[in-house]
Amino acid sequence: MAERSGQDEELRRKLQARLEQDPGLSSYGLKADVVEGEAQITGAVDVLAEKEQALRVARGIGGIRGVSDGIAVSTDRNITEGDVAAEVMEELRADPQVNTERIRAKTSGGTVILAGQEEDRVALEAAKEAAARARGVTQVLSQVRIHPPEPDLADIFHGQVNNDHE
Repeated sequence: MAERSGQDEELRRKLQARLEQDPGLSSYGLKADVVEGEAQITGAVDVLAEKEQALRVARGIGGIRGVSDGIAVSTDRNITEGDVAAEVMEELRADPQVNTERIRAKTSGGTVILAGQEEDRVALEAAKEAAARARGVTQVLSQVRIHPPEPDLADIFHGQVNNDHE
């Protein structure tokens, strides 16, 4: 087993402090370790978005070369598939960037599958982040297809006018 260097110990202390100072993570008591520049975070959080935040915190520290994920997503009580689906839809509807007529969600065993067609990649990222905030979600997958918006009459006219000048 590899031995921890002084630099690893310094990185571990820095990561542990940042996890404890992060307002969204401090109450979970996550534990950090660093060996040969590789960080490992262990513990449990309530939602996938918090797990992703902890991993981002670690990746944001200079000197950490990789992050091993030992974080479990676990709620305090049993949550049914229906509860997960309802919370996902609630989070999607609450986000002003997400159009739930374009992006739909299915849930299965903690995995959310987003499907549909969207014109805007920002809206798709917002949908992924919103779904990850729901309790019981352990993974978010996307099958959403990105399609540019159909041109309107003004776009067609201006495109034709520009072609006429060539």
